[in-house]
Amino acid sequence: MKKIVALMAIFTAFAFAGENTMIEAYSVVAAVIGLGLAALGGAIGMGHTAAATIAGTARNPGLGGKLMTTMFIALAMIEAQVIYTLVIALIALYANPFLQIHS
Repeated sequence: MKKIVALMAIFTAFAFAGENTMIEAYSVVAAVIGLGLAALGGAIGMGHTAAATIAGTARNPGLGGKLMTTMFIALAMIEAQVIYTLVIALIALYANPFLQIHS
């Protein structure tokens, strides 16, 4: 845990280094933390979904096909949430509405 916190501190220092404004630096930090949490939550959700499908198929092998179909739909919805977070992170990084455009 200490290594993870140290890595986060180092990456945060890189985000705040240089001639960046505070909004740009906070955008980088928010994008990294948001994507990390979304990926972690998505991976946990997908693991639980697969485990439940395997357990259901083991209990009743006749429903294996229906359970697989339902599992793939659930996995697609879970993955869509992670992709939405990626889109929001990219907007925060490259098309941030709070940054002033310098001409």
